[in-house]
Amino acid sequence: MSPRPRRSYDQYCSAARALDAVGDRWTLLIVRELLAGPRRYTDLHADLPGVSTDVLASRLKDMEREGLTTRRRLPPPAAAYVYELTERGAGLLPVLEALGAWGAAELGERRPTDAVRAHWAALPLRRALRQAGAGEGTVEVRLEEGTFHVRAGDAEDGPVYGDGPAPGEPDARLTLDAGTCAAVCRGELGLRRAVREGRAGVTGEGTAAKALREP
Repeated sequence: MSPRPRRSYDQYCSAARALDAVGDRWTLLIVRELLAGPRRYTDLHADLPGVSTDVLASRLKDMEREGLTTRRRLPPPAAAYVYELTERGAGLLPVLEALGAWGAAELGERRPTDAVRAHWAALPLRRALRQAGAGEGTVEVRLEEGTFHVRAGDAEDGPVYGDGPAPGEPDARLTLDAGTCAAVCRGELGLRRAVREGRAGVTGEGTAAKALREP
């Protein structure tokens, strides 16, 4: 099958050129998933509920063509292909963070039809951690939906977040219930206030933990 011809707005404008590359439905959400590091196709499909296999495969091919992702084969015994962001693709992190901040007010209450994954809170919580002065460390986050870890400061290279507990001793462990996490993600509640009011628990002795416990 020949590759899909590139669609373009044909406008000499940097915003239009950017949307030529990432404006298709699902593309930025695939980037969100790959900010966690290399992912297999099956993992991407599982964490993008609603995308068809054909559309996901097509978007991944388009993203590779645009220089946003690469595909490589893991060595045995895994012997599976994974997709990962290029430097250009990883450069979309501030775009996604700004888009998330802009869309925070649209979250409202969770609808019965809304899917949810614990790590979808990673980018909003990164913003909240920066606002709380949490520094550059790793924070392990425990939610009702699951556990993930996130890099609190600027992420110049490597994964921004990851599923499961932190690989080493984190700078803080943060526990939130669903309502508190949603309020933080919507920008209605700061993390330090949540800790102060007993709505979030924090343990650890790293810079992040100390910052979150400050009055």
